[in-house]
Amino acid sequence: MEKVLECKNLNKKIGKKDILKNVSLEVQEGDILGFIGPNGAGKTTTIKLILGLQKITSGEVKINGYDIKKDFEKAIEKVGTIVENPDLYMYMSGLENLKIIARLYRNVDQKRVEEVIKLVGLENRIKDKVSKYSLGMRQRLGIAQAILHKPNLLILDEPTNGLDPEGIKQLRDLLTKLAREEKMAILISSHNLAELESFCNKVSIIQNGEIIETSTLEEAKRVDGKMIYEIELDSTAGVENILDNSALEHIKEDSLQQKQGTGDISKQESKNIEIIDSNILKIYASKEEIPEIVAKLVNRNKKIYKVCEDLTSLEDAFLKKTGGNVID
Repeated sequence: MEKVLECKNLNKKIGKKDILKNVSLEVQEGDILGFIGPNGAGKTTTIKLILGLQKITSGEVKINGYDIKKDFEKAIEKVGTIVENPDLYMYMSGLENLKIIARLYRNVDQKRVEEVIKLVGLENRIKDKVSKYSLGMRQRLGIAQAILHKPNLLILDEPTNGLDPEGIKQLRDLLTKLAREEKMAILISSHNLAELESFCNKVSIIQNGEIIETSTLEEAKRVDGKMIYEIELDSTAGVENILDNSALEHIKEDSLQQKQGTGDISKQESKNIEIIDSNILKIYASKEEIPEIVAKLVNRNKKIYKVCEDLTSLEDAFLKKTGGNVID
């Protein structure tokens, strides 16, 4: 797959304060990269550096192979973006808004305008005034403006803000369609982790101006290489005693060390060995540790009916990796 966006060791300093420290990430064609982090972590600053809206202290941004500092026009040529809310003329129709933007580009004809209207699903309302649009419809019109010139990189900063569930679903379906059918690379910054989890294939986590992880969605949902496993037993009675001296012993010790920075001991412990009901047990462990745990239970005459991976949510993994969304 072709690399569309590449950021290498981006640094941004304002006065003596380091806003960004060696931020590196990349987005390939067809990727939807969720860019997540606590408030004030540096998400919007990174996006502004990528778009050339703020000066880079050091490091480089390349879009389609062109350096944003050395060849700005070529680099930005195939980029579409919405930073915060789209700029729309409320007293005009959606179609009139698109025609105004179309005049800013060469080779954007009426046929392309009609293609984009269909792509974002506004055929039935495109002649209505934007003031009569819902927030979700305005967001889709904003994306229509952003993709008129056939960009291969779309950058969105908090596009789900203020949207109702239906608006979020429409946006999610549209972005998935753009990535799949147009092979568009998409970088999306959002606080709505549950929604990002439903359509992003990659995640980059930023905290205090530094990238702490960039990985696939599934890898991001693993914490220290471990997942939550659900075990169905004939009975969970006495299970914790059985496992006290088992493979989970070191997990508990690791957890105790991690707790010192969280201040929430009971919550951390419950994620390592959790009794759901009289027959269901959840264990925080790696794949390699499961056979030993199962053997311990079987040796103590516990009948096991099912063992399966219970995927951690992106939000839970994010909170664990960032220490509970703490901002220094």
